[in-house]
Amino acid sequence: MRKLLLFLMLGITHWGYAQKTPNVVLIYADDLGYGDLGCYGATKISTPNLEKLAKEGIRFTNGHSSSATCTPSRYALMTGEYPWRKQGTGVLPGDAALIIPTNRLTLPALFRKAGYRTGMVGKWHLGLGGAVEKNWNEDIKPGPNETGFDYSFIFPATADRVPTVFMENHRVLGLDAADPIVVDYNKKVGNDPTGKDNPELLKMKASPNHGHNQTIVNGIGRIGYMSGGTKARWTDEEVPLTFLQKAKDFIQTNQKRPFFLFYSLTEPHVPRMPSTIFKGKSSLGYRGDVILQLDWAVGEIRKELELRGLSKNTILIFTSDNGPVLDDGYEDEAVTKQNGHLPAGPLRGGKYSAYEGGTRVPWLMSWPGRIKPGVSDALICQIDLIASFADLLRQPLAATDAPDSYNLMNALLGKTKQGRQVLVQQGGALSLVKNNWKYIAPNKDIPFNKLTGIETGNAEAPQLYNLSTDISEKNNLAEKHPEKVKELSGLLQQIKTEGKSR
Repeated sequence: MRKLLLFLMLGITHWGYAQKTPNVVLIYADDLGYGDLGCYGATKISTPNLEKLAKEGIRFTNGHSSSATCTPSRYALMTGEYPWRKQGTGVLPGDAALIIPTNRLTLPALFRKAGYRTGMVGKWHLGLGGAVEKNWNEDIKPGPNETGFDYSFIFPATADRVPTVFMENHRVLGLDAADPIVVDYNKKVGNDPTGKDNPELLKMKASPNHGHNQTIVNGIGRIGYMSGGTKARWTDEEVPLTFLQKAKDFIQTNQKRPFFLFYSLTEPHVPRMPSTIFKGKSSLGYRGDVILQLDWAVGEIRKELELRGLSKNTILIFTSDNGPVLDDGYEDEAVTKQNGHLPAGPLRGGKYSAYEGGTRVPWLMSWPGRIKPGVSDALICQIDLIASFADLLRQPLAATDAPDSYNLMNALLGKTKQGRQVLVQQGGALSLVKNNWKYIAPNKDIPFNKLTGIETGNAEAPQLYNLSTDISEKNNLAEKHPEKVKELSGLLQQIKTEGKSR
């Protein structure tokens, strides 16, 4: 009865005639920049599958993650809350506890409430368990399954952090009682060689001072120490193919019911170690190779949807958790073979930055027969997916649900180019955008990160840019428009202290 009512509500009330509940596949890239795809102007690399997706749907030119790093962006995506409102939402170590409260509405929980089967495949990086201290050799709870996913197949953090293992639902795959896993981020455990002590064992050197010189797994130094779990450890070359197969399996298993799949890619995050078939296929080193691999994976997902007869009734969203970085810990030729490629396109900054390159990311969305192909400059943010899909699925939100999320479904479907009025962005400093005016709050941290070669956007004086005419944020107009600085700084302070009322 519940599914029948949902069918009628979605079909008759919302569109005027019977329409089967749409599946939703959210493909989330990792550290992919605004200028990394051909459909956003890249000329040094070919991404035909994503270009095809852009032509068949909407390409957003003002789509944002909430933050310029991965954990906070994922927190915002899942909860609809600005991550800077909650302590402990910075980039997490691999042994962190779960940071999402299990008693609050999340994006997957919203879909499950609407009768969907929900799946998480890929990078998680939102913590596991109730504490840092955990036994990796038994079921670990809470995690993705307790935050709204019926099924999860993940690795715990990022590929450059231990433990380098797959987890299906609550358990590490390939456990061996005779070889228990131990993880520690403070001191060395076991006798595994480290990048610091045994650099001769590395097949990819670590950049100086980045910290990727601890336990070696698959010839690559990681952050953190790990011992045991020899049979459970993955090799980097197989990770993307394994995630792709698990995503396909989820689609096949759930093809006869509405489903929501969060397919969270690891590319092009470090360590960049493409599968053999993609090594050397680009002219941009391993970073370029894994972008080709990413594009191929998107094509494979689309083929799977077509094979199952689901493509016409599936909303497909492609975006990235934050902007790009070339040197993020390993010497993988991303810098030496940049070859004129501009990962952030015309934007200033990148990952870790308060400038647009930190949060303005690729964002493509298709729904055959429902979304008219085109380009939109509507200001949208991943934090708004909860409120937007709550509207589409006719699921009411409580006053405490997704407090910073706005319903932008009409913009996402291309019915309007009116997006957000105001957006707070989180880089090194907080910034606020309103009507294409961008204010960056003063911040005394370093203005330039020498390790990554990226401008952070930090400055002791306020910054003001008119994004309508200066998308590259070259001309600071703060002194010329003090009244605008006062207006936007006051609004930012108001949002910080009072929050948003729906």
